[in-house]
Amino acid sequence: MARNEKQSDYSAGQIQVLKGLEAVRKRPGMYIGSTGPRGLHHLVYEVVDNAVDEALAGYCDRIEVMIRPDDSITVTDNGRGIPVDLHPEEKIPGVELAMTTLHAGGKFDKEAYKVSGGLHGVGVSVVNALSEWLEVEIRWRDGKVYSQRYSRGLKTNELSVVGSYDKKTGTGTTVSFKPDPEIFNDLAYTYDTLANRLREMAYLNKGLRILLADERIEGDRGPRSDEYHYEGGIKEFVVYLRGTRKPLHPVPIYIEASREEAEIELALQYDDGYSESTFTFVNNINTHEGGSHLTGFKAALTRTLNDYARKSGLLKKDIDALSGDDVREGLTCVLSIKVREPQFEGQTKTKLGNSEVRGAVEQVVNDELSTYLEENPSVARAIIGKAVQAAYARMAARKARDLTRRKNALEGSVLPGKLADCSITDPAQCEIYLVEGDSAGGSAKQGRDRSYQAILPLRGKILNVERARLDKVLGNEEIRTIITALGTGIGEDEFDVARARYHKVIIMTDADVDGAHIRTLLLTFFFRHMRQLVEEGMVFIAQPPLYRVAKGKEEHYAYSDEEREEIIRRMSGNGKVGDGAEQRRGLNIQRYKGLGEMNPDQLWKTTMDPDTRTILKVTLEDAVEADMIFTTLMGDDVEPRRRFIEENAQYVKNLDV
Repeated sequence: MARNEKQSDYSAGQIQVLKGLEAVRKRPGMYIGSTGPRGLHHLVYEVVDNAVDEALAGYCDRIEVMIRPDDSITVTDNGRGIPVDLHPEEKIPGVELAMTTLHAGGKFDKEAYKVSGGLHGVGVSVVNALSEWLEVEIRWRDGKVYSQRYSRGLKTNELSVVGSYDKKTGTGTTVSFKPDPEIFNDLAYTYDTLANRLREMAYLNKGLRILLADERIEGDRGPRSDEYHYEGGIKEFVVYLRGTRKPLHPVPIYIEASREEAEIELALQYDDGYSESTFTFVNNINTHEGGSHLTGFKAALTRTLNDYARKSGLLKKDIDALSGDDVREGLTCVLSIKVREPQFEGQTKTKLGNSEVRGAVEQVVNDELSTYLEENPSVARAIIGKAVQAAYARMAARKARDLTRRKNALEGSVLPGKLADCSITDPAQCEIYLVEGDSAGGSAKQGRDRSYQAILPLRGKILNVERARLDKVLGNEEIRTIITALGTGIGEDEFDVARARYHKVIIMTDADVDGAHIRTLLLTFFFRHMRQLVEEGMVFIAQPPLYRVAKGKEEHYAYSDEEREEIIRRMSGNGKVGDGAEQRRGLNIQRYKGLGEMNPDQLWKTTMDPDTRTILKVTLEDAVEADMIFTTLMGDDVEPRRRFIEENAQYVKNLDV
């Protein structure tokens, strides 16, 4: 009876109707991913994407993005301009409809846009909904300038004519907006984040000129600006991505073809390195998870190189066939396709689902790459020669890999002897600490919670995998130990993130230069050989304290010099750091040079206790930029590394040299 009475309380009046853009403000994360930095920058991308769609349609060749002193944004393009005439059904100007209504835009009409990056048509209206204010100014084809202003998604005035312009300057749209502090905690834009995205867009759209300017003054840094314009498009993109690695052939291989299923553009170049850097895009969207276009490319590349190798007698007798890993070693590649009706799997737009695209890409690469190899035999021999060397290395690595493969339950579990495993077997609840040194490993083993925390001490520095083939990587004892402990396997055909024995892999190194180097070596290994662990958010960096400040039984831990000073001031009144006042007041200040200096209780309290520790999740916001940084920092060429360190030294703190 009580159940029926409760049901009677549910009436039509409790059904909430969100009108206009209310739904966006109610659940902003559904539309822009988050209300953190990623979502904040996504607002800019949505507006820029509209301008790029004009470029794809052939009506725009210049886009300007300005960061204003108050962190508002202005995006200007020289496209056709958002329509200002009345919509025949809604009876309001087209621009007002686009700005205030979800799923309203020209992208649903394939006569207006044959190809567009926006899939759901919610872009600029969502920006409007999440902005404290937004103002749009349109240079329309009648020679007049129209303007309208909005506040949190609602118009504050009617669309009106505010002037005229010289028709020689052309039509276009200017959108200015200020993100809403009610939605976003931090309104500060990061110049480099925007620069990376805009540079990428310029590469993907050859001939398009994108300007980024920052009018803010931060410390010693004043206003700055950059211009991105690449007539070579993705051919120049490949050279940029290859970085300092030496190419096997001086000019990237370039393929461009138009098919009914898709417009296909491909650029690739081989170098003397051992890693693969393949990036795929659909309608300018970075498809991080690949999809049918990537599957088609990989299949065609492997088949075409094998066919050429056999026909030319370049395939050795003891090699049956070159594998996919073999033919992609040292490959830098950009595949960019344009599809009229892209079908992305999930809301993230990171995996293409159109099955017909695979066949189109496969056929184009087969035909065009075969022709290229026939016409350029010296390049073909260099590529096949490198793939054959990779095949021999693969065979040598097979034995090493067998040593690292964790046996299944029927065979029994063979784990590294120095691994202190946890008792819980559910990977979702388990975490493993990769700890620098046996001393710190011993403290961690004593201080941990044995039920769900595993400890793997590492001796010395692991191999720099950026400069080594897989057979050499698997020859490194510490790396084999890590692979065995994690249980995922390694290599494209072997790795399976679902077999991970721990869903948190925590790198814990000393807070000094050597510790930073070991951490970078480990991150390089995960990025190059177990990237899915990073993509799934399973890799973390522990943050051990730099100082312990104690007075009697009272103790506090500081993770920076600034935090240490604040603790000292709080515990000793007005004592200043370095003047001896803290010692006179009985303070004991200890600087931790390494994890081994902490006893088990201290290590648990500061670095391992989930209730008090700070750990940083390693994320892959920009795979293109991450690839460039790893190549620069861990590659063979010294000069780019020196230049990178000089340019970024100002951001480094608390490193003992």
